[in-house]
Amino acid sequence: MTHVSTPNAPAALGPYSQAVDTGSTVYCSGQLGLDPATGNLADGVQAQTHQALKNLQAVLNEAGLSLDNVVKTTVFVQDLADFGTVNEIYGTYFHGGFPARSCVQIAALPKNALVEIECIAVR
Repeated sequence: MTHVSTPNAPAALGPYSQAVDTGSTVYCSGQLGLDPATGNLADGVQAQTHQALKNLQAVLNEAGLSLDNVVKTTVFVQDLADFGTVNEIYGTYFHGGFPARSCVQIAALPKNALVEIECIAVR
């Protein structure tokens, strides 16, 4: 088991890894729409969704994978009214089939983010 860490995605906000690689499966922690260079949240749900997905890409790339390897995602939104916007952006990041997915509205996210996305990827 290897703990994955890259400076191309925001550092963990607590005692967890950006991802854990078991050799055949990579479990990525949830990514917010944080700019890894500044630590600031992108402005608005559209920009946060794009940044969260770019952060996931960076973590997966560090593990030698891409979004094409993702088999399951979980999307957390602060407001389910943003589902359509998040869904439209999300769909542009996956090619050749979509992973299984859950999307849930939650009461709050760290740093008062509007969206967080986690994933599981396989080799």
